[in-house]
Amino acid sequence: MEPRFNFYASPLTAKIVKHLNSAAKATETAGLAPEIPNLVLLRASQINGCGFCTDMHYKDAVHAGEDPVRLNLVAAWHEATTFTDAERAALALTEEGTRIADARTGVDDDVWEFARKQFSDDELAGLISLIAVINAYNRLNVLAGTPAGSYRPGQFA
Repeated sequence: MEPRFNFYASPLTAKIVKHLNSAAKATETAGLAPEIPNLVLLRASQINGCGFCTDMHYKDAVHAGEDPVRLNLVAAWHEATTFTDAERAALALTEEGTRIADARTGVDDDVWEFARKQFSDDELAGLISLIAVINAYNRLNVLAGTPAGSYRPGQFA
């Protein structure tokens, strides 16, 4: 499968991706538990149907030591018993922040309050920003038709 457009070869897109990477890097200083970004990145990518990002974030999470069973349950996290309250709050906020147009009010107040109880201001800032960045990456890859399956952990390091 060939991409519709290889935006990784475009000099303009290289500038855009550099800035997105800088924004993603800044979220690392938010103080989130290391498991949470992996779950957020994977769930948003699943919702958006981004095969490239789903492949990448699953493999990166396993490489970082995450349990593959937990990762396999991310798509069904509502029914899974393997996630902490903080992880559940992050996953709920990710779903609502990714499906923002599906609800008249965007993010439901109950989802927000649950996240607010789990995270500090810095952690929430990092979480919200991470959700926004992964949604941007998902859209770039889906629009360009970036194929999935060949990612290797650390490939973009």
